[in-house]
Amino acid sequence: MKKLLVTLAAVLVSVSTFGQGTILFNNRVTGQVDAPVSRPDGTGAGAGVNAQLFLSSGGTFTALTPATTFRSSSAAAAFYVTQPATPVTVPGVGAGQQATVVLRAWEGPVGSSYDTSLLKGQSSPITITLGGVPNVGAPIPDAVLTGMAAFALVAVPEPSTMALGLLGAAALLYRRRK
Repeated sequence: MKKLLVTLAAVLVSVSTFGQGTILFNNRVTGQVDAPVSRPDGTGAGAGVNAQLFLSSGGTFTALTPATTFRSSSAAAAFYVTQPATPVTVPGVGAGQQATVVLRAWEGPVGSSYDTSLLKGQSSPITITLGGVPNVGAPIPDAVLTGMAAFALVAVPEPSTMALGLLGAAALLYRRRK
């Protein structure tokens, strides 16, 4: 009886694994999505800029992929390296169900993070129906990031710069009162 229960549990776990939804991690798929990422000066993101796909749920971001870098050639600098588009499994969301994802990009060496970068940007949330192999029925083609719009990285001032500016403004107001 124990062997039967263990076998049944293993089968259920493996079936639920097959039921996970998938998405193509790419910001350029011919005829479906063309959403370049650029620097503040309008040039493509290029070398030194990382991109990562996140599952967005109630203000919480869960990384779906490791960070990858943008291409270095000037013609393709706004599109990251993953060519052809790489299917990514979205844990906890089955094929045919909807998920909201966000693409984040930031400047920094490999291993740096979005939160600590001073030059960063992110796409608007994109809600899509996932592809993959459902628990029942025929496979659904991998979802594409359709609906993603181009975005630019923006410079985030360091806290010390902001603090100096606020102190200067306070000093001006204080002096003006006297």
